[in-house]
Amino acid sequence: MLSHLLSKLQDQVTENLFTYSAVVVDNDVNLSAKDIVTSWQEKSMIRIDYFCEPQQNIALARNKAVKNAKGNFIAFIDDDEFPENNWLINLLKTQEKYNAAGVLGPVKPHFQVDPPQWIIKSKICERPAYPTGTVFKNSNKTRTGNVLFRRELFADQEKSFNPEFGLTGGEDVNFFSRMIEKGSIFVWCDEACVYEVVSPDRFEKKFEIKRALLRGAVSASKSSLLSMSTFKSTIAFIVYTTALPFLYLFGEYLFMKYLIKDCDHFGKIAGLLGWNIVTKR
Repeated sequence: MLSHLLSKLQDQVTENLFTYSAVVVDNDVNLSAKDIVTSWQEKSMIRIDYFCEPQQNIALARNKAVKNAKGNFIAFIDDDEFPENNWLINLLKTQEKYNAAGVLGPVKPHFQVDPPQWIIKSKICERPAYPTGTVFKNSNKTRTGNVLFRRELFADQEKSFNPEFGLTGGEDVNFFSRMIEKGSIFVWCDEACVYEVVSPDRFEKKFEIKRALLRGAVSASKSSLLSMSTFKSTIAFIVYTTALPFLYLFGEYLFMKYLIKDCDHFGKIAGLLGWNIVTKR
């Protein structure tokens, strides 16, 4: 998947408005990505720099990428994603139009093989999208799978991505939350699309359940036990849990859709109570 991403990065439309390079941070002490990157460095039309973050921690890996990135803007894309050719230029034009600190774009699923019907009908691999220019008033829907940042957001590198979230995830949401509190503006660009490769192992129901529990645990870090948010999650958990046996009668996809929602809320409640149900991605 990394090789596919690097191939797609060769074809970005720039309209002679900017130049760009790539930084790959291998979060594996065994340097598992090095040979792939080296092969692309020899034939790439853009500069590709390779670094290793031996400590397995996604926040530390992101911070190393920021430290070694060149230019006035830093774009993030995951190694299991690939962009459309106008990805970067659409992010940049939207940033200029709205004078934003950062611009997020859609991540759409790209299935390697035909998925089960419950995956399609439940739409659990689909993410929310918004009209271009939509401002994020909070960090609930933010992520770094497809985003362009002003470099000055990372001027204080001690306050970049928090390593405390490095194993469970949520370092990106935590970063956005802190930046929004400081007054940074983040907007949406619906034309800057990337695709996430959905491999067959993600068709396992336990994968999506574990993922939902992790999301809930991350959400707990932004809330308190005695809050309206926690109250809503508690009510939602009770309602969804009660409804699940009946939802199954209407189809597997409906049951799974709301089971995953249920796990999101349960993961949050468990996190607030100090129960570490899932501790690693």
